[in-house]
Amino acid sequence: MSGERRTYNVLFLCTGNSARSLMAEAYLNSIPGSAFKAYSAGSFPTGSPNPFALSTLTTAKISTDGLRSKSWDEFSKVDAPRMNFIFTVCDNAAGETCPIWPGHPVSAHWPFPDPAAFEGLETEIQAHFLEVFRQIRSRIDILVNLPLSELDDLSLKGELKRIGETPPAELQSQNSISE
Repeated sequence: MSGERRTYNVLFLCTGNSARSLMAEAYLNSIPGSAFKAYSAGSFPTGSPNPFALSTLTTAKISTDGLRSKSWDEFSKVDAPRMNFIFTVCDNAAGETCPIWPGHPVSAHWPFPDPAAFEGLETEIQAHFLEVFRQIRSRIDILVNLPLSELDDLSLKGELKRIGETPPAELQSQNSISE
């Protein structure tokens, strides 16, 4: 076995690929020394990132360079990166249609409320985006700390499902958003 570290490709899927999936992609890619490379896509992409999602990432001091709303079809092409993990991040309770990914990557559903659908004053919308981002960040923090090399496929699927089923109030992030 070589001393090379394995990189796991992760695809976050949502309907519009303008907020939740983009924030998840940007956050996972911002973690120094992570074994993960994140991507995001949507079944019906809006064509541009949500300005509040970009603002939330900027507040968290996470780069938004290169973020774009794109179709999940890009990742079904022959020359697309091979995915190890697929996470749907749409919230079934909101009545959205979540894309289903064919193939053999380990997949899980990590539902988050749709911050782009939230209505209110600008400060309330921004606060909602920050809360959804905190939840995304907390689940990703749990993911990157899993002992992947010690888990068989069934155990890994169970852990990823458990992460997605953890109620938002129980998700704890190690760092504050403003750090």
